[in-house]
Amino acid sequence: MVKSSWQTKDMGKVQVMVLVLLRIAVGWHFLYEGVSKFLIPDWTSAGYLENARWLGADVFHWIATTPHVLRIVDLLNMWGLTLIGLALVLGCLTRLASVLGILLLALYYVANPPFIGTSFGVPVEGHYLIVNKNLIEIVALAIICLFSAGRYWGLDTIISSRLKRKARPSDTQDAAEPATEGLSRRETLKSLATVPVLGAFACAAVKKHNWDKVNAVTGASIKVSDTRLKDLKGKLSLGAVGRCQVSRIIMGGNLIGGWSHARDLIYVSSLFKAYNTEKKVFETLALAEKAGINTINILFSQLPLINKYRRIFGSSIQTVCQVHPVGDDIYGDANKAMENGGDMIQIQGNCCDWRVREGRIDVLEKCMAHVRKQGFPIGLGAHSIQALIECDKAGLDPDFYMKTIHHDDYWSAHPKENRIPYSIDGERSKDHNKFHDNMFCLFPDETIEFMKTKRIPWMGFKVLAGGAIHPEDGFRYAFESGADFLCVGMFDFQIVDDVNYALDALKGLGKRKREWCA
Repeated sequence: MVKSSWQTKDMGKVQVMVLVLLRIAVGWHFLYEGVSKFLIPDWTSAGYLENARWLGADVFHWIATTPHVLRIVDLLNMWGLTLIGLALVLGCLTRLASVLGILLLALYYVANPPFIGTSFGVPVEGHYLIVNKNLIEIVALAIICLFSAGRYWGLDTIISSRLKRKARPSDTQDAAEPATEGLSRRETLKSLATVPVLGAFACAAVKKHNWDKVNAVTGASIKVSDTRLKDLKGKLSLGAVGRCQVSRIIMGGNLIGGWSHARDLIYVSSLFKAYNTEKKVFETLALAEKAGINTINILFSQLPLINKYRRIFGSSIQTVCQVHPVGDDIYGDANKAMENGGDMIQIQGNCCDWRVREGRIDVLEKCMAHVRKQGFPIGLGAHSIQALIECDKAGLDPDFYMKTIHHDDYWSAHPKENRIPYSIDGERSKDHNKFHDNMFCLFPDETIEFMKTKRIPWMGFKVLAGGAIHPEDGFRYAFESGADFLCVGMFDFQIVDDVNYALDALKGLGKRKREWCA
């Protein structure tokens, strides 16, 4: 009879129990990772592979863009996780399952390691540095393999007994002898003890799947309506900004931030945020990309959400990340933006206004030089044209401008004689004839004249004056004024119309005097 596992000389009862629990826990995780992928319609590993940043990144990228190879990899992934997890829970062929699990986890680790500057496209549930859950489970599987954990409360005991029985001389075997001969009833029951775990797993998995169908935010759970895409009048052209090819229309960051500039309608910002849930933001971005918009302007602090979207959808949407350098921390924001996946860096409009007003243009100059040294395009934003004029006099030469541009022919615009430079970020007056969060390009004529002298790409923003100007009018005015790109805040239901308005505006620009600079 096979010696009881409880009587082993090298393992006590507590150690055996811990080893078995470790095997079941890792197996449960593998099993659910595999089963959940079968339950997600059209699941694919493309996004994970496209975000590969380390060894073999080119190979992973090739797999992600080669449909038949990707399908094979997806199937191997789903079946591999499921079968390895099943084997570990049951303690069946444990060493083989452990080795295969180590190899699979090693590929995950190599594709997206938790190194500085490599994992920005992969959202995780915590913060990792070199050691992450993949590496920890590799170590756990190594322990399970070395200690042959399947012989404790696992089917490996039965398999081993059967193999020994078959290895005996045939004349000593009885044809009626049971397959588990050599094992006591107690040992046989112990070998089957983890089978009920599969029942508990099935119940939990079904419950979780039903909950996910209603609540989870995944690439499969987000259904983007394509019905209106058929109404698109064409494809947006692109322009070069440094190393980036940027669509003529850029998504505005207010989609995430909720800054509505609704004047005295105090409930609108809250309504904006309530509508744009994480799921709705993802739906909007996915629709925007399908409509040809490939860039979004955001604060650097909003990068984690964009990176999560990139990961889930396998998206390559680009970011213009706003940073706010100050005298005692010139590089902090910019470093965070560059380290976490920002594609283009832009000094925030109000920051430029404030630093110029304070006489600290040197802060802007140092930040721009630092970013440019790292190989990133650096832009200079402003609400007040006076700020850009002073920066230009000081010799600042950005890779692109981010400057407000809209006309003043709308009801809530206050008279030009009451417009004060640098007042956009100041106090809001209750007097309708003074600034009250109603204008963002106080001197459009001066802005147009200044930009005519510059051969630098210009991203125009606030082109609709916070919703006061119709896109058909605002887009044409901004393009005719010389803007190379328009940054526009959009809800999902506005995207197709806005792209069409932009296409119409770009068809005939007889009044445009400035050359295209991108």
